[in-house]
Amino acid sequence: MTLRLGSIVDALGGELHGDAHLLIEGLAPLESAQTGQLSFLSQPRFLKQLIDCQASCVIVSPQFAQQARARGACIVTDQPYLYYARVTQLWKKSLPGVSRPLIHPSAVIDPQARVHPSARIGALCVVEAGAVVGADTELRSRVTLGERCVVGERCLIHSGVVIGADGFGFAPNAGAWEKIEQLGAVRIGNDVEIGANTCIDRGALQDTVIEDGVKLDNLIQIGHNVHIGKHTAMAGCSGVAGSAIIGAHCTIGGSGNVLGHLTLADGVNISAGSMVMRSISKPGLYTGIFPIDDNAAWEKNAAALKQLARLRERLRALEAQLKSGQNSNQGHS
Repeated sequence: MTLRLGSIVDALGGELHGDAHLLIEGLAPLESAQTGQLSFLSQPRFLKQLIDCQASCVIVSPQFAQQARARGACIVTDQPYLYYARVTQLWKKSLPGVSRPLIHPSAVIDPQARVHPSARIGALCVVEAGAVVGADTELRSRVTLGERCVVGERCLIHSGVVIGADGFGFAPNAGAWEKIEQLGAVRIGNDVEIGANTCIDRGALQDTVIEDGVKLDNLIQIGHNVHIGKHTAMAGCSGVAGSAIIGAHCTIGGSGNVLGHLTLADGVNISAGSMVMRSISKPGLYTGIFPIDDNAAWEKNAAALKQLARLRERLRALEAQLKSGQNSNQGHS
């Protein structure tokens, strides 16, 4: 398959420097792109790779247009990474289509479920009673949509996702555990994408809510009664414990975790591997990671950290003694 450079720019905009009839045979990163391929530069630290790149054309910002033109054809745009994303969409639309039924014959759909006629249900999916699948939404293979759970329009649910399993709720009873029945459901908005093998638990009483435009990576755990605001994105292996509220336009890096019943304001960004143990009321970038080190040094530092509270009290006592001595000296002068 090939696309002309001119047809790409006609469809997506941008300023083309080079031959509009040049054929593009594929997309590739800067470090490995070859003749016939289209690449992009999104960050200044990769400028050296741009200079050495063998791609037939590179997508760049105006900041690097001069360097890009010196090496060959380029498309200049204010947001190269976004432009690249749209090129991938254009490329996929141009691929030969594969004919398949909207509902795979192995899918199990309860008669009381509602699946929009334009939705796609993949192999071995299960859609339980009262569940709803919206227009142009796709459930890839082995997705389970629990009873009364709702998925909106234009969503993409990848293989192995479970929506509407019971939340983790148990009451202690004489050394054992008594199950708390999970009576809520899950409500997912429009334009949501959920990665493979992610689990979203149903609410205990109220519904678990995933608002419009949320993007969840693979292997994420969303606990019962969690509420995630619009256009928040979470990377793989992150988790949110029950009843936490995450605002709109937040990001949580890989393996980041949020404890239950906390609230994150809109625009909060959590670094990878961080553990959020308190509510955050202001937007910004937050990190809670102890730096990695060789084990012996790490253990020494960890031991020192345990003494910080005691050392703080000793320091306060010394400061108080020093202040008392200064006051005494001033009294004798």
